[in-house]
Amino acid sequence: MAEAEPRGPSRWPLRTRLLLLLGAAGVLMTATLVTQLALQDRQRDVRNDLLSRLDPARVTLADLRAAVLDQETGVRGYVLTGDERFLEPYERGRDAGDDAVVRLNNAVQDDEEASAAMAVVQERLDTWRDETAAPSVADSSEGADTTPATGDEARRQFQALRDAINDTDAVLDQRRAAALDDLDAAAKGATAAMILQVVGLVASGVLIIGALTRLVTGPLGRLGADARTVASGDLDHEVRGEGSPDLVRLGADVDAMRRRILDEVDQLNAATDGLARQAEELARSNDDLEQFAYVASHDLQEPLRKVSGFCQLLQMRYADQLDERANEYIHYAVDGAKRMQDLINDLLSFSRVGRTAESFEPVDLDELADQAVEVLGPAIEETGATVTVGDLPEVQGDRRLLGATLQNLIGNALKFRGPERPVVKIDATLTDGAAGDEWVITVADNGIGVDPDYGEQIFTIFKRLHSKTEYPGTGIGLALSKKIVEFHGGRIWLEPTPPPGATFKLALPATVHHEKEPADVG
Repeated sequence: MAEAEPRGPSRWPLRTRLLLLLGAAGVLMTATLVTQLALQDRQRDVRNDLLSRLDPARVTLADLRAAVLDQETGVRGYVLTGDERFLEPYERGRDAGDDAVVRLNNAVQDDEEASAAMAVVQERLDTWRDETAAPSVADSSEGADTTPATGDEARRQFQALRDAINDTDAVLDQRRAAALDDLDAAAKGATAAMILQVVGLVASGVLIIGALTRLVTGPLGRLGADARTVASGDLDHEVRGEGSPDLVRLGADVDAMRRRILDEVDQLNAATDGLARQAEELARSNDDLEQFAYVASHDLQEPLRKVSGFCQLLQMRYADQLDERANEYIHYAVDGAKRMQDLINDLLSFSRVGRTAESFEPVDLDELADQAVEVLGPAIEETGATVTVGDLPEVQGDRRLLGATLQNLIGNALKFRGPERPVVKIDATLTDGAAGDEWVITVADNGIGVDPDYGEQIFTIFKRLHSKTEYPGTGIGLALSKKIVEFHGGRIWLEPTPPPGATFKLALPATVHHEKEPADVG
């Protein structure tokens, strides 16, 4: 039965969970930051109110108090002495007081209680001026003995004015104290918001690290451990994802890959077993074929030897009784038997190539070339050929097979010669091949050449470009050379060159460079 699909937050992918976590942390940081900024704005407003309104208002109120005192002193001095010099502080104080009243009214116009207190100050100042100061100055100017400024009523009015100023001062003090309290509260709130922000940041970091550990690193670590267990060779170990649906699906995908690899390994093992059985059967078949080849070669060559021998014996014994046509028939029979023997021997050599590499050893190609030239000495002398052997290297291989290859290539150059005396050049160069350094051996001649269109066909067994009457041979030489070179991990090809002549190149893996002075054989 299928498992029930998870519901709620357990269905949320890892991306959604991390976004929600980061979003919550961001909301917390934003809230604390907004609170801190609001409290800082409040601090600024309260500070500005203190510096630009309340404190200047208290200073202005002190100026008003001094101006009122100057007016009262000037009026009283003028009344008592009649000296008009006392009118100067009175008039100066009156102007300063009016200016202070205007400034105070502007400063407290938004404060109802302070405005009311200033209204009282304005009223009592006007009363004292109208009922005391102005009449006293007028009476003194006219020489009257009694003036309002020296009476009890004048003292009461002035005291009432001073009390009103003190009341206004008390209101301003109260406002200033409240503003200082607000400023202190805003500063404490901003500090608390900053601390809360730092704590929230630390807590968010801890929560994010914990969430990443629980949702990401932990499940990924366990998933990685399962994957390493499988990678170490335990393909039966189940890989399971944990946590968010993303990691669960990732685990399922990795486990599906494990099961697929396990299936492929089983198939590979089955195929390997099949290949092993086929290899055993092929080896057994090769052994049987090799044994059959030896038996067949002996069984085939024995009748051929008899045919050839009896034909020759018949020719010798009855030569005087046979006519020219009978002798020609006997010649054809002997020649056919000899070609059949050569073909059987070439086929045996072709089948034996590649049987084993146990005979590989360091082989000096210089020595092999000299031996091939020596074996082909009669043909070289007969054709008047010149064979130039350059600096050939030392390679790893089978001495007999590599010698047969060089002898076959030189022999072909002598066989397929043109009207001029054959010239054969053999040299080597070290090149950087696809599989590493390799020696490229070049065998070039000035013979009849090969059409590039037949550059691949000439390496096919029994493929001939000329009739047997023109050029003798079985047509196996180049096919045998190709098999030998490929058995040594190399390659052989016909290099397209302008006529006359042909250029064959064979590449062999490089081992040790062997130097020798070029030699001419002619």
